[in-house]
Amino acid sequence: MEAGFNFSEYAQACVKCAKCIPACTIHTVSRDETTSPRGFIHLMASAQEGSIELDKNLKKIFETCFLCSNCTTVCPSAIPTDLLIENARAQSVKKYGLAWFKRAVFFILKRRSLQNLAAKLGFVFKSCGFAKTQNGMRARFSMPMMRRGRLLPLIAEKSFLDAYPERMNFGGDKTAAIFIGCMANYAYTGVGDSLLYILKALKINAFIPKDQLCCGAPSYFTGDTKSTKWLIKYNIEYFELFIDSVEAILVPEATCSNMIIRDWLHIMQDEPEWIDRVKRVVDKTFIASQWLYKNADLPRLLPNLGSKIASVTYHDPCHARKTLGVFKEPRAILARSYELREMSAPSQCCGFGGVTIQSERFELAEAVGKLKADMIAETDAEIVSAECSACRMQISHALNREGAKQAFMHPLELIAQALKEYKTDA
Repeated sequence: MEAGFNFSEYAQACVKCAKCIPACTIHTVSRDETTSPRGFIHLMASAQEGSIELDKNLKKIFETCFLCSNCTTVCPSAIPTDLLIENARAQSVKKYGLAWFKRAVFFILKRRSLQNLAAKLGFVFKSCGFAKTQNGMRARFSMPMMRRGRLLPLIAEKSFLDAYPERMNFGGDKTAAIFIGCMANYAYTGVGDSLLYILKALKINAFIPKDQLCCGAPSYFTGDTKSTKWLIKYNIEYFELFIDSVEAILVPEATCSNMIIRDWLHIMQDEPEWIDRVKRVVDKTFIASQWLYKNADLPRLLPNLGSKIASVTYHDPCHARKTLGVFKEPRAILARSYELREMSAPSQCCGFGGVTIQSERFELAEAVGKLKADMIAETDAEIVSAECSACRMQISHALNREGAKQAFMHPLELIAQALKEYKTDA
């Protein structure tokens, strides 16, 4: 198996200490040494050395990894197992190709007009439903898929990118660009609405790049390097048109943030002429809560309410806490106006796992999701929050399946709610 990594070197570096086993998301529900971090590493090395074949069975094994990065945070040898798995999947795609529906999805993600058409069709056929918290705040849920009882997010009547002008002057001398992410653009549009409300309150002008496309995370985690590089290059060339005129590019999504800040660089390592161009964008890109906390001093603006608005338990998206190190900032902001109730393991993966897990191995997603839903229910909080639409989709389904009462709200939605509450009370 050809690869950009020397898997044998990492297999030798693995001391088989088993610290990764209890941390591994797939191992919590499979209990199979094969699908554990050290098992993956050994199999990848064996395939590269030629002692076993990279067949469809091995391909399926590599696809069971949730890419949660838990193993990398506890590994004493600092083995980047998530990057190794991503590389192995790319090799699998080169050999066996992609399923037709994945090719279709990645084709659409490179064309905004087709995404808009798909969203319009989705809106026409949607059904509406709402879950209501004890204090009256609302959170969206959606129509179950008929054969599986599965919840999917509602499609908005108008996407975030189409709902606002490109430039919005809020009376400030700084401008922040918004990279909204696909799911927040078409389904969870309240995220972008809330971010704009917050920027307006902070007197930070907003720039909404209308021609932005997917960050490439769905195709990358599936192994489609060709589509991923196309999207990276497209977005880089587009961002270069405005990068000098904005203070920052704010991304209200953990996965998109991680993809741009961390993954774009190592994906483009074999094309050195792009590295400086990627770094120029990466240096100005931030997950939204982190930048609002450190650079805009949002906590000072938020009311420290004597009577908290609601109780919230916060879930740490894998791509926020484990890879970007962002977890204190959203809590510090929310704690001003909400009662925070920590769940027993807030950084335990919710089980979204990417396109393949959601489409072909959904039983694994449901098994992991149940663990997270039970954990959330134990807090007895009214709301669960996370800065990630993938987590939102996964957790909302898990909560609904378990009959839990908690509604899901993005931290930016909660922050905007607090600002509105304070304004109303004033």
